[in-house]
Amino acid sequence: MELKLHRRIVNAWCLYDWGNSAFSTTVEAAVLPVYFSSVVAAGLPGNTATVYWGYAASIALLISAIMAPILGSIGDYTGSKKRFLAVFAAVGIVATGLLFLVQQGDWLLALGCTIVASIGFAGAAIFYDSLLPHIAGADEIDYVSSKGYALGYLGGGLLLAANIGMIQLLPGTLGPRLSFLSVAFWWGAFTVPLLKWVPEPPRNVAGIGEGVPAVSAGFRRLGQTFRHLRQYRQLFFFLLAFWLYNDGIGTIIKMATIYGAEIGIGMMDLIGALLLTQFVGIPCSLFFGKFGSRIGTKRAIMLGLGWYTLIAIAGYFMSAAWHFWALALAVGMVQGGTQALSRSLFGRMVPKEASAEFYGFYDVSSKFAGIAGPALFALVGQLTGSSRLSIVALVVFFVGGIILLTRVDEEEGVRLAAETTTG
Repeated sequence: MELKLHRRIVNAWCLYDWGNSAFSTTVEAAVLPVYFSSVVAAGLPGNTATVYWGYAASIALLISAIMAPILGSIGDYTGSKKRFLAVFAAVGIVATGLLFLVQQGDWLLALGCTIVASIGFAGAAIFYDSLLPHIAGADEIDYVSSKGYALGYLGGGLLLAANIGMIQLLPGTLGPRLSFLSVAFWWGAFTVPLLKWVPEPPRNVAGIGEGVPAVSAGFRRLGQTFRHLRQYRQLFFFLLAFWLYNDGIGTIIKMATIYGAEIGIGMMDLIGALLLTQFVGIPCSLFFGKFGSRIGTKRAIMLGLGWYTLIAIAGYFMSAAWHFWALALAVGMVQGGTQALSRSLFGRMVPKEASAEFYGFYDVSSKFAGIAGPALFALVGQLTGSSRLSIVALVVFFVGGIILLTRVDEEEGVRLAAETTTG
């Protein structure tokens, strides 16, 4: 009975990845960037649509990054990880649904809804990720994290396939706009199992005590976290590495299709190639989970980053639709695996009772990193009038991440997390 309940909890946690990944695929990566470039902002001159999209992505990430650590600290102190997840998911879901209203010329409304939805998505992710160490033991955390990403690829991919059908069959802008509405319903429906079945981890009041207002406790905990980070040297180096390489990964996800649209690749080729990425990512994410257990999580991540370096270089030469399909295939081979193993490696190196606190820093690392990538992409494109050099600039994030990862002692980090408690 206990094993059955554990499986139900793990599956409920993974189903949130199934649901919210529809936002990543349809809204962030596939349909909305192309719809924004070719319809909503079609009246803007040159590559202005790409530039605005990049800056909007950076704004959303900046706001999310500022909020992340304090929210994580409050969630730990109050024992409200699931409640915060529900609130931020609701914000993201509503803003995504409002994208149905966006039509030609509504580029300000589109960017506003996208920024708010992205903040909701990112805020919920802090608390979703922070639940991982509580539902998976050290011997299964790589696999559970990878399973979440694999189901995310499958869920996001299935809905994207349905949305492609709607876009082809329905007249005018109705297909794309209904696809945004479908994401809102999909995301909401698959949030319910997590809220119902995954238990809320206990509060962590160590070092603060009872009766302190939540916000004050959050700021106190934030100060403690800065002090605790000095104790976790390997975790700190990993965060620096993650700060760099996740910037490159996130920028490729957010900017790939709008870059392809800029150089003349058609909407259905762009969306179809992203769908290929989703389904290639399913077995490859699961493979990476097993592969990381065999050769070491850190080493598997480094191999994935080397592959990403080659992808960024090849992106400079992209000129035909089949090039985009080939690069989408290459991305699908490593995208979910590197992110899943990063999440699980971090989860093994943090103390469980402060998981949301530390995952707030994990999230802030990814968000502050993500600010630089899209902003650099937009700035280079604005200065040169083309985004080809923008894609090559991402190499520095992957190579820098590999170099910093060489300084991370994975075994020492895991041991210290197991032996040390915060407070």
